[in-house]
Amino acid sequence: MKEHEDMQTKEVIQQVGQLLRQIRNEQKLSLEELAQKTGVSKLTLGKIERGETNPTLAVIWKITKGLSIPLSRLMVVGEPVAVARCGEGFAVDVGQAWHLEMMFRYTKETGMEMHRACLRSNSIYEPEAHHEGAIELVTVMKGKVSIQVESDVYELNEFDSIQFEANKKHSYRNEEDEVAVLHLTMKYSS
Repeated sequence: MKEHEDMQTKEVIQQVGQLLRQIRNEQKLSLEELAQKTGVSKLTLGKIERGETNPTLAVIWKITKGLSIPLSRLMVVGEPVAVARCGEGFAVDVGQAWHLEMMFRYTKETGMEMHRACLRSNSIYEPEAHHEGAIELVTVMKGKVSIQVESDVYELNEFDSIQFEANKKHSYRNEEDEVAVLHLTMKYSS
């Protein structure tokens, strides 16, 4: 089982690198220019493109923000009909607070991407601002979460939803003793 998971991880790392190189070439950027646009070193970018390193979510966000592309654009290409099964999507842990699992990646046709997120008990997650024009839609599927957008705080219970401009400073807080499960949709302007 562990060998299978390691093999899948290596395949995903390779695919992320190939997608990054493809996008960089589409935008006609050298590694040096990409490093300047993203704030990620040329050495790290080269290692990602060659599939030699597993980038953190923070690094992927810097890259996607610098390239003005959705996060999911660097994820594995999906099928025309897709089923997102819990625990089977590309997943990333951010520190001790946040576990993010890709459900559906961005496509030009939909203009959006979907994620399942788990906010661990008694924790706070403060992501970097997203792209200008992006809208974040969040539904609490389990638990209770406080979402702060700029200086306003919104208390969401199970099945409550919120929509806000994703380029605004925002954070998620779970003050409960249980993990909160959220459904996130990122809608990007065309």
